[in-house]
Amino acid sequence: MEDLIFNLFIFVLASFVGFELITKVPPTLHTPLMSGANAISGITLIGALIIAGGSESLLAKWIGFAGIVFATINVVGGFMVTDRMLEMFKKKEDNS
Repeated sequence: MEDLIFNLFIFVLASFVGFELITKVPPTLHTPLMSGANAISGITLIGALIIAGGSESLLAKWIGFAGIVFATINVVGGFMVTDRMLEMFKKKEDNS
């Protein structure tokens, strides 16, 4: 029970710190930072795969599965946003 309370405390603290950091980023820097966040989400995805595949506990497997789903959504969404950003910098062809 102590481990659960400690882990919940770390989760809540990380959530508050993450929220504060993200709200302080100006909109012009948000999209380029998304590319760097994709690498972090990739590491999260690998960790979730390890937890989901290597655990004996059913609860840990479900939490690992949820981590896999959310990290995958984050990685794919980040790449989609980055692709759209890079499209804005391409030269437009003149069809005249």
